[in-house]
Amino acid sequence: MLTVKNGVTALPGGQSKAIIRSMSNDDVTINDLSQYKFEQGPIRPPSEAYSLLLRVTRNCPWNRCIFCTVYKGTKFQLREADDVIEDIKKVKAIYDEIKKIAWKTGLGDKIQDVAAGVYNQYGIDWSIRNVALWMWAGAKSVFLQDANTLIMRTPDLLKVLLFLKETFPQVNRITSYARSKTAAQKTVDELIQLKDAGLSRLHIGLESGSDEVLKFMDKGVTAAEHIAGGKNVKKSGISLSEYIMPGLGGKKWSDVHATETARVLSAIDPDFIRLRTLGLGPMHPLWEKVKSGEYEPPTDDEIAAEIGKMIENLEVTSYLASDHMSNLLPAVEGKFPEAKQACLDIINAYLALPDKDRLNYKVGRRMGYYERIEDIKNKATYDRVEEIIDSIELSGVQSVENVLANVRAGMTSPTSVDT
Repeated sequence: MLTVKNGVTALPGGQSKAIIRSMSNDDVTINDLSQYKFEQGPIRPPSEAYSLLLRVTRNCPWNRCIFCTVYKGTKFQLREADDVIEDIKKVKAIYDEIKKIAWKTGLGDKIQDVAAGVYNQYGIDWSIRNVALWMWAGAKSVFLQDANTLIMRTPDLLKVLLFLKETFPQVNRITSYARSKTAAQKTVDELIQLKDAGLSRLHIGLESGSDEVLKFMDKGVTAAEHIAGGKNVKKSGISLSEYIMPGLGGKKWSDVHATETARVLSAIDPDFIRLRTLGLGPMHPLWEKVKSGEYEPPTDDEIAAEIGKMIENLEVTSYLASDHMSNLLPAVEGKFPEAKQACLDIINAYLALPDKDRLNYKVGRRMGYYERIEDIKNKATYDRVEEIIDSIELSGVQSVENVLANVRAGMTSPTSVDT
Protein backbone atom coordinates (compact mmCIF):
# COMPACT_ATOMS: atom_id res chain seq x y z
CA MET A 1 0.00 0.00 0.00
CA LEU A 2 1.21 3.52 -0.80
CA THR A 3 1.47 5.90 2.13
CA VAL A 4 1.76 9.68 2.20
CA LYS A 5 4.41 11.33 4.33
CA ASN A 6 4.94 15.10 4.29
CA GLY A 7 2.73 15.34 1.22
CA VAL A 8 4.81 12.85 -0.80
CA THR A 9 3.44 9.46 -1.76
CA ALA A 10 5.85 6.76 -0.61
CA LEU A 11 6.18 3.01 -0.83
CA PRO A 12 6.87 0.87 2.22
CA GLY A 13 10.31 -0.68 2.38
CA GLY A 14 12.17 -1.12 5.61
CA GLN A 15 15.55 -0.86 3.91
CA SER A 16 14.74 2.05 1.58
CA LYS A 17 16.99 4.57 3.37
CA ALA A 18 19.91 2.17 3.43
CA ILE A 19 19.33 1.37 -0.23
CA ILE A 20 19.34 5.03 -1.19
CA ARG A 21 22.61 5.56 0.73
CA SER A 22 24.12 2.60 -1.10
CA MET A 23 22.94 4.00 -4.43
CA SER A 24 24.87 7.22 -3.85
CA ASN A 25 28.33 5.61 -3.91
CA ASP A 26 30.69 5.82 -6.88
CA ASP A 27 29.66 2.53 -8.43
CA VAL A 28 25.90 2.83 -8.13
CA THR A 29 24.04 6.08 -8.68
CA ILE A 30 20.32 6.43 -9.00
CA ASN A 31 20.83 9.47 -11.23
CA ASP A 32 22.10 7.18 -13.99
CA LEU A 33 18.49 6.11 -14.52
CA SER A 34 17.50 9.59 -15.73
CA GLN A 35 18.95 8.94 -19.18
CA TYR A 36 16.16 6.41 -19.76
CA LYS A 37 13.15 8.58 -18.91
CA PHE A 38 10.26 8.22 -21.35
CA GLU A 39 6.95 9.83 -22.23
CA GLN A 40 3.80 9.36 -20.16
CA GLY A 41 0.28 10.73 -20.31
CA PRO A 42 -1.71 12.46 -17.53
CA ILE A 43 -4.27 9.87 -16.35
CA ARG A 44 -5.13 6.21 -15.85
CA PRO A 45 -8.01 4.32 -14.20
CA PRO A 46 -7.83 3.64 -10.44
CA SER A 47 -7.70 -0.08 -11.20
CA GLU A 48 -4.38 0.52 -13.00
CA ALA A 49 -2.69 2.17 -10.00
CA TYR A 50 0.27 -0.23 -10.11
CA SER A 51 0.49 -0.69 -13.87
CA LEU A 52 3.30 0.37 -16.15
CA LEU A 53 2.06 3.39 -18.11
CA LEU A 54 2.97 3.53 -21.81
CA ARG A 55 1.84 6.48 -23.94
CA VAL A 56 0.72 5.06 -27.29
CA THR A 57 -1.35 8.08 -28.40
CA ARG A 58 -1.33 11.67 -27.16
CA ASN A 59 -4.46 13.32 -25.76
CA CYS A 60 -8.01 12.73 -27.02
CA PRO A 61 -9.14 12.52 -30.68
CA TRP A 62 -12.61 13.87 -29.80
CA ASN A 63 -11.94 16.25 -26.90
CA ARG A 64 -15.30 18.06 -27.06
CA CYS A 65 -17.20 16.58 -24.11
CA ILE A 66 -18.33 19.54 -22.02
CA PHE A 67 -18.30 17.63 -18.72
CA CYS A 68 -14.57 16.85 -19.11
CA THR A 69 -11.54 19.05 -18.42
CA VAL A 70 -8.79 16.59 -19.34
CA TYR A 71 -6.88 17.25 -22.60
CA LYS A 72 -8.60 20.60 -23.26
CA GLY A 73 -6.27 22.92 -25.17
CA THR A 74 -4.23 20.01 -26.51
CA LYS A 75 -3.98 18.39 -29.93
CA PHE A 76 -4.48 14.68 -30.53
CA GLN A 77 -1.50 12.84 -32.02
CA LEU A 78 -0.89 9.26 -33.05
CA ARG A 79 2.55 8.10 -32.01
CA GLU A 80 4.57 5.97 -34.40
CA ALA A 81 4.73 2.35 -33.31
CA ASP A 82 8.53 2.49 -33.49
CA ASP A 83 8.55 5.48 -31.08
CA VAL A 84 6.49 3.52 -28.56
CA ILE A 85 8.82 0.56 -29.00
CA GLU A 86 11.75 2.85 -28.17
CA ASP A 87 9.96 3.75 -24.94
CA ILE A 88 9.51 0.05 -24.16
CA LYS A 89 13.26 -0.38 -24.63
CA LYS A 90 13.84 2.44 -22.13
CA VAL A 91 11.51 0.72 -19.67
CA LYS A 92 13.57 -2.45 -20.09
CA ALA A 93 16.77 -0.47 -19.47
CA ILE A 94 15.35 0.99 -16.23
CA TYR A 95 14.07 -2.45 -15.25
CA ASP A 96 17.49 -4.00 -15.79
CA GLU A 97 19.32 -1.14 -14.03
CA ILE A 98 17.17 -1.48 -10.92
CA LYS A 99 18.00 -5.19 -10.86
CA LYS A 100 21.71 -4.32 -11.21
CA ILE A 101 21.40 -1.87 -8.32
CA ALA A 102 19.95 -4.69 -6.25
CA TRP A 103 22.95 -6.93 -6.95
CA LYS A 104 25.52 -4.16 -6.48
CA THR A 105 24.05 -3.26 -3.09
CA GLY A 106 23.90 -6.90 -2.00
CA LEU A 107 20.12 -7.02 -2.17
CA GLY A 108 19.69 -9.15 -5.27
CA ASP A 109 16.89 -11.16 -3.73
CA LYS A 110 15.01 -8.07 -2.51
CA ILE A 111 13.96 -6.38 -5.73
CA GLN A 112 10.79 -5.04 -4.12
CA ASP A 113 12.78 -3.16 -1.46
CA VAL A 114 15.16 -1.77 -4.07
CA ALA A 115 12.25 -0.66 -6.29
CA ALA A 116 10.74 1.08 -3.24
CA GLY A 117 14.06 2.81 -2.65
CA VAL A 118 14.11 4.14 -6.21
CA TYR A 119 10.45 5.17 -6.07
CA ASN A 120 10.90 7.04 -2.78
CA GLN A 121 13.92 9.01 -3.97
CA TYR A 122 13.30 12.74 -4.44
CA GLY A 123 13.82 14.39 -7.80
CA ILE A 124 13.43 11.28 -9.95
CA ASP A 125 11.44 11.64 -13.18
CA TRP A 126 7.93 10.22 -12.84
CA SER A 127 8.43 7.73 -15.68
CA ILE A 128 11.31 6.14 -13.76
CA ARG A 129 9.28 6.13 -10.54
CA ASN A 130 6.44 4.49 -12.48
CA VAL A 131 8.72 1.63 -13.52
CA ALA A 132 9.91 1.27 -9.92
CA LEU A 133 6.30 1.22 -8.67
CA TRP A 134 5.45 -1.35 -11.33
CA MET A 135 8.37 -3.57 -10.28
CA TRP A 136 7.44 -3.18 -6.60
CA ALA A 137 3.96 -4.48 -7.46
CA GLY A 138 5.31 -7.46 -9.43
CA ALA A 139 5.57 -6.01 -12.98
CA LYS A 140 2.54 -7.89 -14.27
CA SER A 141 0.14 -5.23 -15.70
CA VAL A 142 0.48 -2.49 -18.33
CA PHE A 143 -1.86 0.38 -19.20
CA LEU A 144 -1.68 1.98 -22.64
CA GLN A 145 -2.36 5.74 -22.65
CA ASP A 146 -4.01 8.18 -23.64
CA ALA A 147 -7.77 8.54 -24.21
CA ASN A 148 -8.31 6.21 -27.18
CA THR A 149 -5.43 3.88 -28.00
CA LEU A 150 -7.80 1.73 -30.05
CA ILE A 151 -7.84 4.41 -32.77
CA MET A 152 -4.31 3.38 -33.74
CA ARG A 153 -4.10 1.30 -36.93
CA THR A 154 -4.51 -2.33 -35.92
CA PRO A 155 -1.16 -3.48 -37.48
CA ASP A 156 0.67 -0.72 -35.56
CA LEU A 157 -1.01 -1.53 -32.26
CA LEU A 158 -0.29 -5.22 -32.82
CA LYS A 159 3.38 -4.37 -33.37
CA VAL A 160 3.48 -2.54 -30.02
CA LEU A 161 1.66 -5.30 -28.15
CA LEU A 162 3.82 -8.08 -29.55
CA PHE A 163 7.06 -6.25 -28.75
CA LEU A 164 5.82 -5.48 -25.25
CA LYS A 165 5.00 -9.12 -24.57
CA GLU A 166 8.29 -10.27 -26.09
CA THR A 167 10.22 -7.84 -23.88
CA PHE A 168 8.25 -8.58 -20.70
CA PRO A 169 6.80 -12.11 -21.04
CA GLN A 170 5.67 -12.06 -17.40
CA VAL A 171 3.04 -9.39 -18.17
CA ASN A 172 -0.41 -10.97 -17.88
CA ARG A 173 -2.68 -7.93 -18.30
CA ILE A 174 -2.58 -5.11 -20.87
CA THR A 175 -5.39 -2.56 -20.79
CA SER A 176 -6.35 0.74 -22.40
CA TYR A 177 -8.99 3.43 -22.72
CA ALA A 178 -11.13 3.41 -25.88
CA ARG A 179 -14.18 5.12 -27.38
CA SER A 180 -17.34 3.20 -28.22
CA LYS A 181 -17.38 4.69 -31.72
CA THR A 182 -13.88 3.40 -32.41
CA ALA A 183 -14.72 -0.04 -31.03
CA ALA A 184 -17.78 -0.10 -33.31
CA GLN A 185 -15.60 0.70 -36.31
CA LYS A 186 -13.10 -2.06 -35.59
CA THR A 187 -14.05 -5.49 -36.85
CA VAL A 188 -14.44 -8.29 -34.33
CA ASP A 189 -11.60 -10.07 -36.13
CA GLU A 190 -9.30 -7.09 -35.54
CA LEU A 191 -10.21 -7.04 -31.86
CA ILE A 192 -9.56 -10.80 -31.61
CA GLN A 193 -6.10 -10.23 -33.13
CA LEU A 194 -5.42 -7.58 -30.48
CA LYS A 195 -6.62 -9.91 -27.74
CA ASP A 196 -4.40 -12.71 -28.99
CA ALA A 197 -1.47 -10.27 -28.98
CA GLY A 198 -2.08 -9.46 -25.31
CA LEU A 199 -4.75 -6.73 -25.06
CA SER A 200 -6.89 -8.00 -22.20
CA ARG A 201 -9.22 -5.15 -21.17
CA LEU A 202 -10.71 -1.95 -22.60
CA HIS A 203 -12.05 0.90 -20.46
CA ILE A 204 -14.81 2.81 -22.27
CA GLY A 205 -16.49 6.02 -21.11
CA LEU A 206 -20.14 5.31 -21.82
CA GLU A 207 -21.24 8.11 -19.40
CA SER A 208 -24.91 7.90 -20.45
CA GLY A 209 -27.21 5.77 -22.57
CA SER A 210 -29.55 8.68 -23.30
CA ASP A 211 -29.21 10.23 -26.75
CA GLU A 212 -30.53 13.52 -25.35
CA VAL A 213 -27.85 13.65 -22.67
CA LEU A 214 -25.10 12.47 -25.04
CA LYS A 215 -26.01 15.18 -27.56
CA PHE A 216 -26.24 17.95 -24.94
CA MET A 217 -22.84 16.93 -23.51
CA ASP A 218 -21.31 16.75 -27.03
CA LYS A 219 -20.12 13.22 -26.36
CA GLY A 220 -19.86 12.48 -30.08
CA VAL A 221 -21.51 9.08 -29.89
CA THR A 222 -25.04 7.69 -29.86
CA ALA A 223 -26.63 5.03 -27.67
CA ALA A 224 -26.70 2.69 -30.69
CA GLU A 225 -22.96 3.20 -31.24
CA HIS A 226 -22.32 2.54 -27.55
CA ILE A 227 -24.11 -0.78 -27.91
CA ALA A 228 -22.38 -1.70 -31.17
CA GLY A 229 -18.92 -0.90 -29.81
CA GLY A 230 -19.54 -2.69 -26.53
CA LYS A 231 -20.86 -5.79 -28.26
CA ASN A 232 -17.85 -5.91 -30.58
CA VAL A 233 -15.49 -5.88 -27.60
CA LYS A 234 -17.49 -8.57 -25.80
CA LYS A 235 -17.55 -10.80 -28.90
CA SER A 236 -13.77 -10.57 -29.16
CA GLY A 237 -13.25 -11.88 -25.65
CA ILE A 238 -11.54 -8.69 -24.44
CA SER A 239 -12.71 -7.76 -20.94
CA LEU A 240 -14.89 -4.63 -21.01
CA SER A 241 -15.22 -1.89 -18.39
CA GLU A 242 -17.96 0.66 -19.08
CA TYR A 243 -17.87 3.90 -17.09
CA ILE A 244 -21.11 5.72 -16.33
CA MET A 245 -21.59 9.16 -14.81
CA PRO A 246 -24.43 9.44 -12.28
CA GLY A 247 -25.80 12.97 -12.24
CA LEU A 248 -24.82 13.77 -15.82
CA GLY A 249 -28.44 14.21 -16.90
CA GLY A 250 -28.91 17.03 -14.42
CA LYS A 251 -32.36 17.61 -12.98
CA LYS A 252 -34.00 17.78 -16.42
CA TRP A 253 -32.91 14.38 -17.78
CA SER A 254 -32.31 12.44 -14.58
CA ASP A 255 -35.01 9.82 -15.22
CA VAL A 256 -34.15 9.21 -18.87
CA HIS A 257 -30.44 9.21 -18.03
CA ALA A 258 -31.04 6.43 -15.48
CA THR A 259 -33.39 4.27 -17.54
CA GLU A 260 -31.60 4.63 -20.89
CA THR A 261 -28.20 4.01 -19.34
CA ALA A 262 -29.61 0.83 -17.79
CA ARG A 263 -31.05 -0.18 -21.19
CA VAL A 264 -27.74 0.31 -23.01
CA LEU A 265 -25.74 -1.46 -20.30
CA SER A 266 -28.20 -4.35 -20.32
CA ALA A 267 -27.78 -4.67 -24.09
CA ILE A 268 -23.98 -4.77 -23.77
CA ASP A 269 -23.65 -6.70 -20.48
CA PRO A 270 -20.05 -5.55 -19.88
CA ASP A 271 -17.70 -7.30 -17.48
CA PHE A 272 -17.53 -4.19 -15.28
CA ILE A 273 -19.75 -1.15 -14.78
CA ARG A 274 -17.84 1.61 -13.01
CA LEU A 275 -19.53 4.58 -11.32
CA ARG A 276 -17.94 8.03 -11.75
CA THR A 277 -20.24 10.59 -10.11
CA LEU A 278 -20.43 13.94 -11.88
CA GLY A 279 -18.23 16.62 -10.37
CA LEU A 280 -18.81 20.12 -11.68
CA GLY A 281 -17.03 23.44 -11.20
CA PRO A 282 -15.84 26.55 -13.07
CA MET A 283 -13.04 24.59 -14.78
CA HIS A 284 -15.60 22.47 -16.67
CA PRO A 285 -17.02 23.74 -20.00
CA LEU A 286 -20.44 22.57 -18.75
CA TRP A 287 -20.25 25.30 -16.10
CA GLU A 288 -21.18 27.90 -18.71
CA LYS A 289 -24.50 26.13 -19.22
CA VAL A 290 -25.05 26.12 -15.46
CA LYS A 291 -24.55 29.88 -15.36
CA SER A 292 -26.90 30.40 -18.32
CA GLY A 293 -29.59 28.26 -16.70
CA GLU A 294 -29.52 25.61 -19.45
CA TYR A 295 -28.33 22.97 -17.03
CA GLU A 296 -29.15 22.46 -13.36
CA PRO A 297 -26.89 20.00 -11.53
CA PRO A 298 -28.49 17.49 -9.17
CA THR A 299 -27.82 17.17 -5.44
CA ASP A 300 -26.11 14.18 -3.84
CA ASP A 301 -29.50 12.87 -2.70
CA GLU A 302 -30.93 13.14 -6.21
CA ILE A 303 -27.90 11.35 -7.63
CA ALA A 304 -28.32 8.54 -5.09
CA ALA A 305 -31.96 8.12 -6.11
CA GLU A 306 -30.93 8.18 -9.78
CA ILE A 307 -28.40 5.39 -9.24
CA GLY A 308 -31.14 3.41 -7.55
CA LYS A 309 -33.43 3.83 -10.55
CA MET A 310 -30.66 2.72 -12.90
CA ILE A 311 -29.93 -0.36 -10.79
CA GLU A 312 -33.63 -1.26 -10.69
CA ASN A 313 -33.63 -1.36 -14.49
CA LEU A 314 -30.31 -3.18 -14.92
CA GLU A 315 -30.43 -6.71 -16.32
CA VAL A 316 -26.77 -7.69 -16.46
CA THR A 317 -24.23 -10.20 -15.19
CA SER A 318 -21.66 -7.42 -14.74
CA TYR A 319 -19.69 -6.43 -11.65
CA LEU A 320 -20.81 -2.98 -10.51
CA ALA A 321 -17.78 -1.14 -9.10
CA SER A 322 -17.87 2.05 -7.08
CA ASP A 323 -14.10 2.51 -7.18
CA HIS A 324 -13.71 6.28 -7.21
CA MET A 325 -13.58 8.81 -4.38
CA SER A 326 -16.30 10.90 -6.05
CA ASN A 327 -18.94 8.28 -5.22
CA LEU A 328 -21.03 8.99 -2.14
CA LEU A 329 -21.93 5.35 -1.44
CA PRO A 330 -18.88 3.19 -2.21
CA ALA A 331 -20.58 0.14 -0.71
CA VAL A 332 -22.97 0.13 -3.69
CA GLU A 333 -21.10 -2.53 -5.65
CA GLY A 334 -21.01 -6.23 -6.34
CA LYS A 335 -21.61 -8.97 -8.90
CA PHE A 336 -25.00 -8.78 -10.59
CA PRO A 337 -27.66 -10.00 -10.49
CA GLU A 338 -26.82 -11.39 -7.05
CA ALA A 339 -25.84 -8.00 -5.57
CA LYS A 340 -28.72 -6.04 -7.07
CA GLN A 341 -31.00 -6.06 -4.03
CA ALA A 342 -28.15 -5.38 -1.61
CA CYS A 343 -27.15 -2.30 -3.63
CA LEU A 344 -30.73 -1.05 -3.63
CA ASP A 345 -30.97 -1.65 0.11
CA ILE A 346 -27.90 0.54 0.74
CA ILE A 347 -29.32 3.38 -1.35
CA ASN A 348 -32.73 3.12 0.31
CA ALA A 349 -31.12 3.07 3.76
CA TYR A 350 -29.21 6.24 2.93
CA LEU A 351 -32.30 8.03 1.57
CA ALA A 352 -34.30 6.97 4.65
CA LEU A 353 -31.86 8.60 7.08
CA PRO A 354 -33.15 11.63 9.01
CA ASP A 355 -32.08 14.89 7.32
CA LYS A 356 -29.47 15.63 10.00
CA ASP A 357 -27.85 12.20 9.76
CA ARG A 358 -27.89 12.26 5.97
CA LEU A 359 -26.14 15.64 5.93
CA ASN A 360 -23.64 14.42 8.50
CA TYR A 361 -22.85 11.38 6.36
CA LYS A 362 -22.43 13.47 3.20
CA VAL A 363 -20.03 15.89 4.85
CA GLY A 364 -18.18 13.08 6.62
CA ARG A 365 -17.86 11.07 3.43
CA ARG A 366 -16.57 14.04 1.43
CA MET A 367 -14.10 14.95 4.18
CA GLY A 368 -12.78 11.40 4.40
CA TYR A 369 -14.31 10.40 7.74
CA TYR A 370 -16.78 7.79 6.45
CA GLU A 371 -16.72 4.87 4.03
CA ARG A 372 -20.11 3.34 4.85
CA ILE A 373 -23.40 4.59 6.23
CA GLU A 374 -22.84 2.55 9.40
CA ASP A 375 -19.81 4.72 10.20
CA ILE A 376 -22.08 7.51 11.46
CA LYS A 377 -22.75 5.31 14.51
CA ASN A 378 -19.30 6.24 15.80
CA LYS A 379 -20.30 9.08 18.12
CA ALA A 380 -16.87 10.71 18.31
CA THR A 381 -16.59 10.90 14.53
CA TYR A 382 -20.21 11.99 14.16
CA ASP A 383 -19.65 14.84 16.62
CA ARG A 384 -16.47 15.90 14.83
CA VAL A 385 -18.36 16.11 11.54
CA GLU A 386 -21.11 18.12 13.26
CA GLU A 387 -18.45 20.64 14.31
CA ILE A 388 -17.39 20.97 10.65
CA ILE A 389 -21.00 21.54 9.59
CA ASP A 390 -21.47 24.17 12.30
CA SER A 391 -18.31 26.01 11.23
CA ILE A 392 -19.46 26.08 7.60
CA GLU A 393 -22.88 27.41 8.57
CA LEU A 394 -21.46 30.01 10.95
CA SER A 395 -19.06 31.31 8.29
CA GLY A 396 -22.01 32.37 6.16
CA VAL A 397 -19.83 32.26 3.04
CA GLN A 398 -21.74 29.47 1.30
CA SER A 399 -24.20 26.72 2.14
CA VAL A 400 -23.11 23.26 3.22
CA GLU A 401 -24.59 21.83 -0.01
CA ASN A 402 -22.48 24.24 -2.09
CA VAL A 403 -19.37 23.24 -0.16
CA LEU A 404 -20.18 19.58 -0.86
CA ALA A 405 -20.62 20.33 -4.58
CA ASN A 406 -17.27 22.13 -4.65
CA VAL A 407 -15.54 19.23 -2.91
CA ARG A 408 -17.03 16.78 -5.41
CA ALA A 409 -15.86 19.01 -8.28
CA GLY A 410 -12.34 18.94 -6.88
CA MET A 411 -12.46 15.14 -6.78
CA THR A 412 -12.89 15.11 -10.57
CA SER A 413 -10.41 17.90 -11.40
CA PRO A 414 -7.82 17.44 -14.18
CA THR A 415 -5.23 16.33 -11.64
CA SER A 416 -7.36 13.76 -9.89
CA VAL A 417 -9.83 12.28 -12.35
CA ASP A 418 -9.34 8.54 -12.72
CA THR A 419 -5.95 8.55 -11.05
